[in-house]
Amino acid sequence: MADRKLSNVAKAYLCRFYEILEQMTENMTEAELTDSLSHNFIVQMIPHHMAAIEMSENLLQYTTCVPLQNIALNIIDEQTKSIDNMKNILCQCGEQDNTPLDLCLYQKGFSQITCTMFTQMKNACSTNNINADFIREMIPHHEGAIRMSQNALLYDICSELVPILEAIIKSQKKGICEMKKLLRSV
Repeated sequence: MADRKLSNVAKAYLCRFYEILEQMTENMTEAELTDSLSHNFIVQMIPHHMAAIEMSENLLQYTTCVPLQNIALNIIDEQTKSIDNMKNILCQCGEQDNTPLDLCLYQKGFSQITCTMFTQMKNACSTNNINADFIREMIPHHEGAIRMSQNALLYDICSELVPILEAIIKSQKKGICEMKKLLRSV
């Protein structure tokens, strides 16, 4: 990689990716937490989803790979709907408090999951193949969403949040499979 120079297009793509990643990291780690796991999950997942949307929009400026365009458009569609669903239940779900022990254990799990995700995304291979770069960046992003959702399901959460978490897990697993398959050919 040291001998290989990045094209201006790859540099522009990667520069925007790292800006989005930095903003996501900041917004997720600095979210205002309460005594409600449901509230905390929502206010930390919304910036995660927003970053996926922005990363997909960034890719769409550069890619000509139709299957990857479809994946990016699907990410934008699904995560926009998920954000809307979470915003709609935030006030109601924020009323459900959890014990200090559950809050501590949940947040410890969340921190471990996000630390791994942030590191994997930051260290994803950066090349002139923007299509492969996006996939290698988005897979750990999706894996993080799955693990964050699974972590939240271990605790007493707002009943309206449960189907949203299940939908995140299902759609992100499907997306990972599609991206891994596509990575072999891009």
